[in-house]
Amino acid sequence: MADKLILVLVNTNPANPMELGPPFFQATVAAAMEYDVEVIFTGRTCELALNGFSEKIIIPGQKEKTLYDIIKDAHAAGVSFKVCTPTLEIWGNDFIKEVDETVGGAYVIGEAMDDSTVTFTY
Repeated sequence: MADKLILVLVNTNPANPMELGPPFFQATVAAAMEYDVEVIFTGRTCELALNGFSEKIIIPGQKEKTLYDIIKDAHAAGVSFKVCTPTLEIWGNDFIKEVDETVGGAYVIGEAMDDSTVTFTY
């Protein structure tokens, strides 16, 4: 049975708050269930990890919580946040403090192919 969950955010539109909540809520629940959980930002979703960006996004139905509030909750629950290295050339590296590290494509593929890992993409 898998004991690790990776959520790769690549197709989620940072301009659509309705799309942003579910991956972070699922990550938080999985961490609370004591799974090893990583959220990997890649492509355009790296904007979500930039300082000042997620603080401005209000998540519908969450009583005025920002996306950054939800990211902080997930991190406190044990979720690890990573940013794909190739996107640093586009977005720079001014990330929120909850970003634990940068990783390359080989890391993502290697982890996703591991039998003990389940990978979701958003």
